[in-house]
Amino acid sequence: MNDWPEAWSDENRGNRYGRGSASAHPEGARVMRQVRRGPAAPPGQGGYGAGVPQQPSYVDGQGYDDGYDSGYNTGQVYGGGGGGFVPNDNDMDPDVGQYRPRPNWRKRLKWTAITLTTVLVVTSVATYFWADSKLHRDVDLSKVIDRPETGEGTNYLIVGSDSRKGMSAADKKKLHTGSAEGQRTDSMMILHVGDNGDTLISLPRDSNVTIPKFQGSESGKIKGPLGTNKLNAAYAFDGPTLLVRTIEYNTGLHIDHYVEIGFAGFANIVDAVGGVEIDIDKGFKDKYSGADFKAGKQTLNGEEALAFVRTRHAFAASDLQRTKNQQKFLSALAHQVATPSTVLNPFKFYPTMGAGLDSLTVDKDMSLWDLASMFWAMKGVSGGAGKSMNMPVSGSSGGNLVWDKAKVKTLVDELKNDDPVTVSGN
Repeated sequence: MNDWPEAWSDENRGNRYGRGSASAHPEGARVMRQVRRGPAAPPGQGGYGAGVPQQPSYVDGQGYDDGYDSGYNTGQVYGGGGGGFVPNDNDMDPDVGQYRPRPNWRKRLKWTAITLTTVLVVTSVATYFWADSKLHRDVDLSKVIDRPETGEGTNYLIVGSDSRKGMSAADKKKLHTGSAEGQRTDSMMILHVGDNGDTLISLPRDSNVTIPKFQGSESGKIKGPLGTNKLNAAYAFDGPTLLVRTIEYNTGLHIDHYVEIGFAGFANIVDAVGGVEIDIDKGFKDKYSGADFKAGKQTLNGEEALAFVRTRHAFAASDLQRTKNQQKFLSALAHQVATPSTVLNPFKFYPTMGAGLDSLTVDKDMSLWDLASMFWAMKGVSGGAGKSMNMPVSGSSGGNLVWDKAKVKTLVDELKNDDPVTVSGN
């Protein structure tokens, strides 16, 4: 019986594939190149589906032949030569009974690097704003009148005051500070930072200077001059701005930045860093400061450090020897703060930075970068990269130290021009 419509013949059907067709296979199926017939190639010897068990194929419409491997079971439709992924027992996930993909280490390393960089940037920015917020920018140098011209390099006036602000009666007794009213300077230093080496110059508090006319820090009115007096009297009369005005008037050197620290703040910094190691050449005692030191290397805590930098009654050179000890200790402190054990240890770095910044009073234009530059310069001086000295003195008058005017002029000219310093101090 013919299933085709009437008037259709075999000629009309031609070689079409379909029911009753004389051809059992469509033409396309007979020439599909990805279908490999015959025995599978041994593992590792190339061929399609190398290393994978043979799969059945459809042959002559009569069933399946083991010579067919489509490669779809392994994802290697066009794979060859054993170059694809060959799983092993270690890749099997026992929970799901399937092979786990091997880790992409390049991708993992890339994302690890990105994550660490992001954390570092965020931490650095957060630390900067945290530190910047702690600075007490209370000194307005714009109130200083008749200022000398600025020179090359940067000049910092570093002041250690006897401020007892925030100290309890027990603190005062422990640190041997006494309870004197008002506020005076225990130490004054000029740090010049330039391209030809950094120079740290101590100004003895008993220096004989002229206190010129000035603009009152509170009233804004012009006052003075107050005549000849000790240098630290300028601070006692009207604070930081008059001290800057007096130093600039008597030296001709422009002061760019002001930094001040009190008794308690100094001791807190030393304790936060875990103490400072220093080599004391000769032992000394002083009932006024509480100092009691033996010669040799030793680590000083905050209380001991304050006694060390304040002592003057134990020395024949009095204030001149004290300024040398102050320079020596500050350089050692800067070196200790900059050690990897402090910088790379957040449990020591942040308390040290916090104690330091909380204790400082600076001018309104002082930035963290300026402060960092000052710190590294002090560290450099301690490492021999700069010079430390006292202001040159020619003698005394009424118990006050008289500066050597010729040497002071030469020194100031060298600092203004950022030339290497050739002058030596006492």
